[in-house]
Amino acid sequence: MPRYALKVEYNGAPFAGWQRQADQPSVQGAIEAALAQLEKDVPSIAAAGRTDAGVHATGQVAQCDMARDWDPFRLSEALNWHLKPAPVAIVDCARVADDWHARFSAVERRYTYRLIARRAPLVHDAGLAWHVRGDLDPAPMAEAAKALIGKHDFTTFRASICQAASPVKTLDEVVVDPVDLPHGREIRFHLRARSFLHNQVRSIVGTLERVGAGAWPPARVAEALAACDRAACGPVAPPEGLYLTGVGYPDDPFAKG
Repeated sequence: MPRYALKVEYNGAPFAGWQRQADQPSVQGAIEAALAQLEKDVPSIAAAGRTDAGVHATGQVAQCDMARDWDPFRLSEALNWHLKPAPVAIVDCARVADDWHARFSAVERRYTYRLIARRAPLVHDAGLAWHVRGDLDPAPMAEAAKALIGKHDFTTFRASICQAASPVKTLDEVVVDPVDLPHGREIRFHLRARSFLHNQVRSIVGTLERVGAGAWPPARVAEALAACDRAACGPVAPPEGLYLTGVGYPDDPFAKG
């Protein structure tokens, strides 16, 4: 069966997460329902990352196996037609080797977290960013984030229900990117690693927010990491600000030319 890589964009608000669930809408379920309109008995699809309820994506990657040898462009167009009106889009599609795997072939995952600090309620970005009403100072947040880069035991920043075999991960990059707005400030957190623990990004962002608000000194983040204790973590940031923005592979399946 020919295998295809799908680059997927979605608004996570109406979904219980990526993974198919029996009694709740999911992104995986929406795509598999669209595939079922094209062919009978399409096998279950797999994704690079199982995003949680309310989490968005601009660069999720999934795979599907088809009985027919589809032109990738035609397959993406047909899927987008049958995905309507769900807030899910196939933005790219490529034929890949039969042993290529969206999850296990990946060598990097990239997330962005959007936080908007302003007094007024969010209108256009409601549900698409974490709304914080007080001002935040990005400089101490960036200073504190340096302690998280590298290989560490991230037990402090790991959900209690995380099923990963080990809490040790290597965080390659944490960038705190502030942008002044006409009314307030947006801060984007860009994180890059081979893989992440459950709730790791949201736990890190929620902790750094405490630093930006002046409630924590920057050094406390390093102390929390060293504690290897979930109780040492700051509050977990809400899901609506989190985006899976990209997945890296040894050979980019979507590279043109």
